[in-house]
Amino acid sequence: MSDNVSVEVAIQVADPAIREALIAALSANGFDGFEELDDALKAYAQEGNIDWNNIELILNQYSLTYSKSIIEKQNWNALWESNFEPVQVADFVGVRAGFHPPMTGVRHEIIITPKMSFGTGHHGTTFSVMKLMESIDFQGKSVFDFGTGTGILAILAERLGATEILAVDNDPWCIENASENSLINQCKNIGIQLFDTAKTNQQYDIVIANINKNIILDNLSLLGKAVKPGGDILLSGLLVMDESDILTACKTLGWSHQQTLTKEGWIALHLKN
Repeated sequence: MSDNVSVEVAIQVADPAIREALIAALSANGFDGFEELDDALKAYAQEGNIDWNNIELILNQYSLTYSKSIIEKQNWNALWESNFEPVQVADFVGVRAGFHPPMTGVRHEIIITPKMSFGTGHHGTTFSVMKLMESIDFQGKSVFDFGTGTGILAILAERLGATEILAVDNDPWCIENASENSLINQCKNIGIQLFDTAKTNQQYDIVIANINKNIILDNLSLLGKAVKPGGDILLSGLLVMDESDILTACKTLGWSHQQTLTKEGWIALHLKN
C-alpha cells in the first residue's frame, strides 16, 4: 500500500470520555481528521504517517478493536454531497458546496469542494478560527496559511482584504483541492505551494496554522520567524487539553495570548508576536 493512501479507521466506542481520550492519543500518532458518531469514532490519516503497532496498543488500553479501509479519492465527492450541509458562523461567513443555493444573511460566502482535504467549517477547529478571524484586521495584510487543507482560511483571508497570501500543505491532494477552491471563489491573491515545514523566505502580518499539536510544536520556531513583529498568530487543530502545553511553548517565543475559543472539545488560539 502506498504511503500516500488515505485510510479511515472505524472504532466502535460510545463513551464520550473515551472518544475524547482516543482523539488526543490518535492525534499524537499521525491522525489528523475525526468524525464522532453516536456509537463510534472514525479517524483519518495518511497510511505512511501511522505506526499500527502503536495504534493497537492505544486501543488495547480500552479493549477496543478497529476496522481499516482505504478512502478512494473518486468516491469522496459522492460521500461529501450526501452528507454536507452549509455552515454559518453567525452573520460573518457562510460555507457551502457548489450544489447548494447561495446563502443569505452573511457578509462573506465561501464555496468549498473538499475532495480529500480537511477544512469545511464543520469541525470545531476551522469554525473557531473563522470566528477569530472576524476580529482581526486583514485589510492590505500579508498572510501565511500553514496546512491550508481545502484553502478555506486563505480564501476567507482574501475575502477580508488580505492582499498577499501564501497557502501551503504537505499533501498534493490538498494542493490540488485548495487550488480548485481558490479558482471557484475567484481569488486573485493566493499562492498555493507544496511545503513540508513552515520555513519561509519572508515574514507575514498574520500566520495561521490549523493542523494538530505535534506539527505545530515541531514548527513553532519556524512560525515565529514567519510572523512580523506585532503580527497575529492563529493556532488550532488543538484539543482543550493541549492549551497549557501550547501556551507554555508560545511564551518562550515571546508571544502574548489574546484569546481562546472552545467548540466541542477543540480550541483555537489567537496570539500576538
